[in-house]
Amino acid sequence: MNKNKIKTNMKIDENVLKKIAVIAKFNNRSLNAQLEHLIKKRINEYEKQNGAINI
Repeated sequence: MNKNKIKTNMKIDENVLKKIAVIAKFNNRSLNAQLEHLIKKRINEYEKQNGAINI
């Protein structure tokens, strides 16, 4: 397991989760990998509009 990855729990609408699972299957990704991909994509979009997030 990647040491930089943190386990987390999240609450998500059941229908949203089912739709993301369908998208994940289409993209040959696990549900977790698809969620991470979508989150990273949104962060990149945000940073393009608002500048880098310094952490």
